[in-house]
Amino acid sequence: MCAERIQRFLMAMVITISMVLFVTGQTQLAVIIQTFVIVMVVVWALSDFCPSLWLFDKIFGKCPRKDHP
Repeated sequence: MCAERIQRFLMAMVITISMVLFVTGQTQLAVIIQTFVIVMVVVWALSDFCPSLWLFDKIFGKCPRKDHP
């Protein structure tokens, strides 16, 4: 597994946990988690820096580039 894929799976799991919390009535915690994800994605979009991706790059390494014709 490489950093980019792990980061995508992590984001999917966090969003899933947030959805489960909404369904179970724990809306305050769900909103906090969703807000955190939104802030991190905005930081990533504005600065091209994602802390989790940076950490996973150090631990697992980058994904190999695919050449597209």
